[in-house]
Amino acid sequence: MKNRTDFKWVFIVTILAFVISIIMTLFSTVMLENVSLLVAILITFLFILVGIVFDIIGVAVTSGDAVAFHSMSSRKVKGGKIGVKLMKNTDKVSSLCCDVVGDVCGIVSGTSGVVIVSLIIKLTDTNELLVSLLVTGLISALTIGGKALGKGFAVSKSKEIVTVVSKILSVFKVKK
Repeated sequence: MKNRTDFKWVFIVTILAFVISIIMTLFSTVMLENVSLLVAILITFLFILVGIVFDIIGVAVTSGDAVAFHSMSSRKVKGGKIGVKLMKNTDKVSSLCCDVVGDVCGIVSGTSGVVIVSLIIKLTDTNELLVSLLVTGLISALTIGGKALGKGFAVSKSKEIVTVVSKILSVFKVKK
């Protein structure tokens, strides 16, 4: 097996990270403009949840077994071919899901935390440093704890997770 760096993939994933980061930051900026504290918190939780879900997908693909998907593909089960493709490209899928989407969600949820801190400061007479520390700690704890919880689930249910993802992706596949 070759152990060479795929510089084309590194370039592509770097550009993807840049574009997805801009889109998600723009989305969060627009969504968080002039919203209530509750809505800002919900949007931040959404980013945390998306990061956790994509981390679960990346770990499931990395820890999964391609045999089941080869079987599904040969029996023409919906999503089987995509499952095989995902399993053949575990490094790229993991990088895209865990590093690009997962890390960008972490960064954007942190940025959303700044909005939450400023809203709390406006609404209350609370110490800014204290609020900032608590919000940052809570976002970090939810993200890291959620991903830690998700990793065990992803490893134990990798076939089921990859099957669901494959079936979802097969809806968007263009038929030749």
